Amino acid sequence: SGSAMAAAPTLRDVLAAARAALEVRQAQQGERGAEGDVLSADHAPLPTLSGKLSQIDLQNGVGAGDPLGRKRIDKSIGIDWTWERGDKRRHRTTAAERLLAAARADTAETALQQMLSAQAAYFDWLGARERLRLLREMATLASEAGTTANRRRDAGDLSAQDALRATIDGERAALDLQAAQTDLARTELALSPWVARAALLDARSERVQWPQPPAPAPGTTLAGDDEAIAARGDVRAAQARLDAARAALDGALALRKVDPTWGVSYDHYPGVSTRLIELRVQIPLTFGYRYEGEIARAQADLSHAELAAERTQRDARIDRERLLAEARSARDRARRFGADIVEHAATVLRQAEFAFARGAMPLTDLLDARRTWRSTQLDALAAEVDAAKA
Repeated sequence: SGSAMAAAPTLRDVLAAARAALEVRQAQQGERGAEGDVLSADHAPLPTLSGKLSQIDLQNGVGAGDPLGRKRIDKSIGIDWTWERGDKRRHRTTAAERLLAAARADTAETALQQMLSAQAAYFDWLGARERLRLLREMATLASEAGTTANRRRDAGDLSAQDALRATIDGERAALDLQAAQTDLARTELALSPWVARAALLDARSERVQWPQPPAPAPGTTLAGDDEAIAARGDVRAAQARLDAARAALDGALALRKVDPTWGVSYDHYPGVSTRLIELRVQIPLTFGYRYEGEIARAQADLSHAELAAERTQRDARIDRERLLAEARSARDRARRFGADIVEHAATVLRQAEFAFARGAMPLTDLLDARRTWRSTQLDALAAEVDAAKA
């Protein structure tokens, strides 16, 4: 549970909680229902017990004596059973088993989607914490710069307009810090379905520890990776539903094999005989109708399942290629920010601070350099978050 989790939840903690999320448990109930369908399908027609009273003579009466022994009433008890032909039970059970497999694949896909949502929320939460830390430092520096500018203005070393610009820059940094605090609270709420809110609040003051997922190997391609695509939950569910539709079509075709109902009765009729046996059979007459409607529906369902499976596999291939391209692009972007752009922006800021301190640069250019450095830091953080998600 969330209360037992460490103060700073890890990605492993979040993913483990996502695998047991409410949506996953709901999907598992669908599995239980599908298991019940298999049990319902895998049995022969139940026999029918019947009893009757006949030959009751209303004109001459039924005579004296007890009703069960001596009255002239034909008493009968019998049993009837339908003999299924054409392997209907096997086809019916196969279809139910394939739908059960589809339900299990749906549960796996639901768990995966919950894990994706949870990990995205987790990285957003890490990014919001780091963004808040950066903006807090930036707001402190901007506030100090504004105070210094006001002292220089009072000493006549800086114009009132430039001092006001420095103050405005500090106020904007304070507003950005306030927005970052709101964003952090929002990400905590987004992550709270999988992690206790108290653990998230306790982790606010801790330093962010970024997980390091493995990077895709250079030259790796997922095109044509049939085994990996076939292992996806959505693809497995679509294939299982296709198999179920094929079994359902076989079952519909098997309806043309008529199922006779066999019956036997034991009769007791005083005055005639007390031990009479009746044998009977009932055969459906399919004159003028050969289950064309059921077969047409099953064929249409099969065609629909074939198209759905084909579309799912196509979308899976496109999705995997897209994800691989996005992962490479995001990692390259984060690497370039970390290796070059952030350092360049910091160098520009140091040079601007040095030049401004010696009167070789106006305050406007210094503020531009600070804003560039600030936006570069935040863009680098956003690139780090995107790379982690990808």
